[in-house]
Amino acid sequence: MASQKDVKNRISSVKNIQKITRAMEMVAAARLRRAEQRIEHLRPYAKAIRRMTRRTVEAVEKIPNLPLLEAHENENRVGILLVTGDRGLAGAFNSQIVRAGNRRARELRDEGKEVVWYASGRRGVSSLTFRGFDVAGQWQGFTDRPAFENARDIAGDIASQYIDDQVDRVEMIYNGYVSPLQQDVTTDVLLPLAAVEQLLEEDDEDGEEESEERDSGHKTLWIYEPDPEEILKRLVPDYIEISIYRALLESTASEHGARMTAMRSAQENAGEMIDDLTLEMNRQRQAEITQEIMEVVAGAEGLS
Repeated sequence: MASQKDVKNRISSVKNIQKITRAMEMVAAARLRRAEQRIEHLRPYAKAIRRMTRRTVEAVEKIPNLPLLEAHENENRVGILLVTGDRGLAGAFNSQIVRAGNRRARELRDEGKEVVWYASGRRGVSSLTFRGFDVAGQWQGFTDRPAFENARDIAGDIASQYIDDQVDRVEMIYNGYVSPLQQDVTTDVLLPLAAVEQLLEEDDEDGEEESEERDSGHKTLWIYEPDPEEILKRLVPDYIEISIYRALLESTASEHGARMTAMRSAQENAGEMIDDLTLEMNRQRQAEITQEIMEVVAGAEGLS
């Protein structure tokens, strides 16, 4: 059985850990608020880019010959981009992305396809490397506060490999931010955009807006300068970059929310452990006092 001194040392250690987790929770909470604001600012812009791309596709008389808009004849090599964090101590934030990527890879291999791995964030890169996978593209060091340049670098590298026929399809797996307590694993098809039908699909809000336009009998007139074909050539790369940038921001907010929740849980567990250790220390102190009293009594009886 541990001595009273050992238990006191353990209590002191747990209290120090509790202070660290409390500080980490406060830092994560502050960063989460900033990440939420960045998402709120980006979502209208991403929505506008999506609507503009869809309207431009509708306006063109002939879809231009763009490699990023064309599906490859055979999808033998499928790229999977895992969007993770650079740091741990965030509960299941990173591990659930890696697990989702491995599940998807098994499905693709069962279909006879080859998987090409890409990873954003040190945790994703290290997990794939540990499992013996070759990582064709890796980007690290910015997950706490990703910039648009980071999304542009990722988009440029992956688009180049798609154009060079090194991959025939690219899927992106990331944590979609819902709340500090909930992060949903999301899978998006990043390339090809040949699914011109996908560009024509709208989210519910866009559908409601166009429904209101039809009901009111008014339709916004779009004037294109230069021609829609030329505009579409410029919009497609932007569309991919914005998609990746949004995933990075969603992942960052999810990471801070997951870390805040994990640190709060760690504080609660530390508090319970401190209570248990304190109870154990009190019992040992009581046992020692009882033992000393019994020794005094026994000595007194021996002298009488």
